[in-house]
Amino acid sequence: MNKYQLKNGLRVMIESIPTSRSVAFGIWVRTGSRNETPDNNGISHFIEHMLFKGTERFSAKEIADRFDGIGGNVNAFTSKEYTCYYAKVLDQHLPIAVDVLSDMFFRSQMADEELAKEKNVILEEISMYEDTPDDTVHDLASRASFGDHPLAYPILGTAELLNAMGPQDLRGYMKDRYRIENTVVSLAGNVNESVLELLEKHFGHFDVRGSDAALHAPKFRSDALFHKKKTEQNHLCLTFPGCAIDDPKLYAMILLNNSIGGGMSSRLFQEIREKRGLAYSVYSYHTSYADSGLLTVYAGTAPKQTRDVYDLTMEMLQELRDKGLTEAEVVRGKEQLKGNLILSLESTSSLMNRIGKNELMLGRHFTLDEMLERIDSISMEDVKGMLEKVMAEPCSIALVGGQEKALEGIGREFIVSSTVEAAAGE
Repeated sequence: MNKYQLKNGLRVMIESIPTSRSVAFGIWVRTGSRNETPDNNGISHFIEHMLFKGTERFSAKEIADRFDGIGGNVNAFTSKEYTCYYAKVLDQHLPIAVDVLSDMFFRSQMADEELAKEKNVILEEISMYEDTPDDTVHDLASRASFGDHPLAYPILGTAELLNAMGPQDLRGYMKDRYRIENTVVSLAGNVNESVLELLEKHFGHFDVRGSDAALHAPKFRSDALFHKKKTEQNHLCLTFPGCAIDDPKLYAMILLNNSIGGGMSSRLFQEIREKRGLAYSVYSYHTSYADSGLLTVYAGTAPKQTRDVYDLTMEMLQELRDKGLTEAEVVRGKEQLKGNLILSLESTSSLMNRIGKNELMLGRHFTLDEMLERIDSISMEDVKGMLEKVMAEPCSIALVGGQEKALEGIGREFIVSSTVEAAAGE
């Protein structure tokens, strides 16, 4: 892996794999829902959509035709802290991918007619999301954990805010956030430093600069939120403090998460699904941000079983805190982490994502040997420290279901601090 800079200072990360016949190419921008305000929440995701809706040279259909015509893939995603536009193509077609993606990045027209159509597309996306309670509960969990902090904002925004946005709003936000300091280009596959000439041609004129206001870390809250929705199951999230992306003990937290609910051999899966049959879907996951993180347990279960699932989860975590993981679990967890890591490095797309995100969010990179060494060095004390962090204060609770009374008597005293109204027409 090598890092370069174009003449204008734009950072370029290249992972050369001469034996590959493909190249994954990404443009990373450090902006997402965290960088929005209560008045423009959803604008990062809206811009992501609009960059596919036509440029000075290509219509939306022509963009799709260009990639379909070379058997390539093009897409994008928006997260809480960054946005990525990416393509994967045969190595011989990389110039086409760079040409089209850079044109989308710099010369999107954002025509009024396309803007109106895409608003409706995103409104449908929001409606689809609202119709999926096992998705909406995770946004609710963020709010229960972070309150009004921007890290709790939904990535999609709301229909009301979306309808109020016009082309000038999107262009103004791009001018503020789509800057050289916030942007990284990453490539992985059959590519080498000779691609820099191509990148100079398409990105060398990029000259939008500025500085960011300091980020403020969220304070973890132990709130409980309920969203009333007609469902057959209750969808429950229990969320605990986690680790920031640059935490030196992050791998210990990931190992702990895997042991709690990261796979079919995890304690949660074995106890709640396999042994007791209380849920079809039960798992945990850890999310790292620039200055904070969350560990979340999710389960979908019948209303009458909600308290049982909650009590079993808290009992399992308390047992972990008191006794820790067994040595066998730590050894197995390390091998699981190493296996996942090494297998992911066999994909050019995963490599492109890794080097792009690491440069954007951390500004540094670890070799494979360094990462494996960090995993091997995880100690029982490291895992115990993560357990203490997780259990340092009461968890936040989010629940989507048909009846609020399902929350009564659930472990600790349950105070519904904010009831989210059901979607119109329900």
